Amino acid sequence: MTESNKKILIVVTNYLGNENTDPNAIKGTGVYLEEFAVPYLVFEATGYDITVASPKGGIAPVDEKSLSCSNPQEWDKCIEILRNTKKLSDIDYRNFDVLYLPGGHGPMFDLAFDSLLKEVVEYFYANDKIISAVCHGPAGLVLAKDEFDSILKGKKVTALTNTEEHITKTDESVPFLLETKLKELGADFEESEPWTEHVCVDAKLITGQNPQSALLLAEKVVQALC
Repeated sequence: MTESNKKILIVVTNYLGNENTDPNAIKGTGVYLEEFAVPYLVFEATGYDITVASPKGGIAPVDEKSLSCSNPQEWDKCIEILRNTKKLSDIDYRNFDVLYLPGGHGPMFDLAFDSLLKEVVEYFYANDKIISAVCHGPAGLVLAKDEFDSILKGKKVTALTNTEEHITKTDESVPFLLETKLKELGADFEESEPWTEHVCVDAKLITGQNPQSALLLAEKVVQALC
């Protein structure tokens, strides 16, 4: 298979949070732009066929905290892509070589509980395909199981740490602490210092700790596809 016909499925959140009446819920969240844009542009430059989907299709909101005047201009194209995602149920996920889940707090509220995404992740795992996620993206993996246990049991993984969640003062606003959940599922959780680049590779499972890890994660995915 050549690089030009390798196919990457990126699944993003639809969750914004402004419709949530819970006073402790995170408002104005969504996809953390860097975690989508940096890997997307790496995959695009490598010549991969990329499909961006979400549970509902349509708009995948961009977390306002990830927008700044210092963002590279080419990220503007990625914002436009996130405004018109395909509906996950309309995608034949069996045709893809890589699954990638960007973070932002949104996945903690929808991808973490999505039964179709669970099915997708389990298919990729059972067929030895690449599963990758960064920051809060691994929340989309927590439902998936093999025949007996979580697919994460005994696997080296990383994600946004409890310390980083506490630093951003969102530890009491999420449905669960992701680091804690991954450990409960039996994952061998690894972490680096807050806001430093850190990626774990365990066979075809590739995870990154935070936004600073998005580029390295994308590079590891490309290496795994070569």
